[in-house]
Amino acid sequence: MRNAVRTLVLTVAVLAIWAQPARADTYTQTKYPIVLAHGMAGFDSLFGVLDYFYGIESSLKSGGAKVYITHVPQFNSTEARGEALLAQVQDVLARTGAAKVNLIGHSHGGLDVRYVAAVRPDLVASVTTVGSPHKGADLADYLRNHLQGGSFTESVLAYFANSLGTVLGLLSGHTQPQDAIGALAALSKTGTSAFTAKFPAGVPTTSCGSGAATGTLGQRYYSWSGTDPFTNLLDASDYALKLSSFFYSGSNDGLVGRCSSRFGTVIRDDYDMNHLDEVNQVLGLTAFFTNPVSVFRNQANRLKTAGL
Repeated sequence: MRNAVRTLVLTVAVLAIWAQPARADTYTQTKYPIVLAHGMAGFDSLFGVLDYFYGIESSLKSGGAKVYITHVPQFNSTEARGEALLAQVQDVLARTGAAKVNLIGHSHGGLDVRYVAAVRPDLVASVTTVGSPHKGADLADYLRNHLQGGSFTESVLAYFANSLGTVLGLLSGHTQPQDAIGALAALSKTGTSAFTAKFPAGVPTTSCGSGAATGTLGQRYYSWSGTDPFTNLLDASDYALKLSSFFYSGSNDGLVGRCSSRFGTVIRDDYDMNHLDEVNQVLGLTAFFTNPVSVFRNQANRLKTAGL
């Protein structure tokens, strides 16, 4: 009889535990919406199927975050891209009623988010840059130095790059002005130096130092990047990134140098990632022991913990 009672009590206890509602995942539930900004030749989503931030938006949302993917001209100056991004940030704020946003930009998108934070600091709670060339990209300098202004070669390059940008825009449902030569100039050392002279917040003053962790209105600044151009044999893009890495003298992710990526609080600048791995591309084919999605989730939790 006692054993039967014990069994009954244990069964009721187990059923009671199972009946408890599952706790909502709030790991990434930031106070302010998260706005993701793509890099050069980027997009929000192609055909509504292939996301630029592959698997990242859904993972952040599953943890409670409000996430918005933006779209700017694939090839254009930082100011032009930044203005397009600002308009979308204002739209997000109008739709959500939030006072500010947390900006996260990859590659050229990292310069775009800096622009928005500089011209409208009142709208920005934090700025995070991922694999962004704050002090220029060596490949951009090489191309810029070997293209004579107004030459046939420059015209051909501009035509194909602008056409690519237009096609990517159409495939993602957007039509925006393209300026490939302007984009190339913006990512050169000269271009990024001029940009930083106007908007210096968060950028290190030394070649490989650390920048300010906060802005004048209390915005938090963060960055991370990778230093392994080739991480997955099955990813065709790795072969191209390995080739482009030879244009760099120091550690790099295939398109951006390690020191050039440093901005604000450097979370880490040597992940086992290449430039596309940083946003979990292509299709999640990244280094075996590296999970870019987790890095984004951890950053969202960091922002949450900071009250942002």
